Amino acid sequence: MMARIYLCPTGFCKSPQAEHGDALRLAGGMVYVHRFAVIIAEAGRVVQRHLASPASMPEVLAKLPAELAAEAEEQWANLSLAHPPLQCGDRIIRLDQPQIMGILNVTPDSFSDGGQFLGDDDVARAHAGEMLSAGAAILDIGGESTRPGADPVWEGDEIKRVVPAVEFSSAMGAAISVDTRRPAVMEAAQKAGAHIYNDVSALRHDPRSLEFAAASGLTVVLMHAPGSGDNLHEGADYNNVVFDVFEWLRERRDAAIEAGVRSDRIILDPGLGFGKSLSENLALMNNLALFHALGHPLLLGVSRKRMIGALSKEAPAHDRLGGSLALAIAGMNAGCQLLRVHDVAETAQARDVWRGQRDAALTDFTLND
Repeated sequence: MMARIYLCPTGFCKSPQAEHGDALRLAGGMVYVHRFAVIIAEAGRVVQRHLASPASMPEVLAKLPAELAAEAEEQWANLSLAHPPLQCGDRIIRLDQPQIMGILNVTPDSFSDGGQFLGDDDVARAHAGEMLSAGAAILDIGGESTRPGADPVWEGDEIKRVVPAVEFSSAMGAAISVDTRRPAVMEAAQKAGAHIYNDVSALRHDPRSLEFAAASGLTVVLMHAPGSGDNLHEGADYNNVVFDVFEWLRERRDAAIEAGVRSDRIILDPGLGFGKSLSENLALMNNLALFHALGHPLLLGVSRKRMIGALSKEAPAHDRLGGSLALAIAGMNAGCQLLRVHDVAETAQARDVWRGQRDAALTDFTLND
């Protein structure tokens, strides 16, 4: 039974001053951590757990079994790794603070806004403009619903839905992501002006996906989902959902790099809501910061999702703003760089207030001259 190691941030602080400088700036962002759990697990079961601060971490790492030492050192370096900005055409998206990805679904059956922006380019264009004006750094355009039970879409139909939306968004100067599992759709979208390949199957759905992703030079989002066919939600079987998703994303990251995708063009998404129970989603939310140990920016997509309804008297999708904001703030507190949301204006306001608090915390309790 092979042991695995995980360096999980557990103790957060508003600034290094709170811990006399003994704090790490998480992933080059606006979150600081002063305590870490160094966990050794076998088959998802924790067999050893040590607590360390940045000051004591070298001593803890030096006592680890030799076969785990290199991986632990790599994770420790990754936790403080500052990521370069995303280059999306003429747009530069900084990753030293949370950025908002606004959702534009041009589908008839998405769980929250299906049909609202399909078939009327003027309505979809107006919504895209509103999201950009409200603070979206990126528009994420999707032409196929991935909700449980949704029917798969022929790639020709998906292209007909997606490309016009990419074209009018590109004309606005937007940074554009396309939510698709099909390289043919992404190829057409890239020609129309898209910059990011957001693949909920992590480049598994189509055998051409890895090769296309590498050749395209696009930034790629790899999302965890247990299903390998049309139903991305089926087949979930976790020993420990947090460790299992971590290892799965590591494997898909490595496969992408081996295929030729540049490491600095990979974003990871733990796939909240995809083949996961409420308790499993909550476990992931409570341990999001661990995924920085993989060394890539993190995207969090929890806007209006089922888990919010399950925690709030079965509120319908259009009534989940409060829960969506609560989870977005939890993601920001965990250092997530990208928030994929429906309600851009409200999330941008929450982000701006959060950012102001973080900035102010860096000047609190300083010595007066």
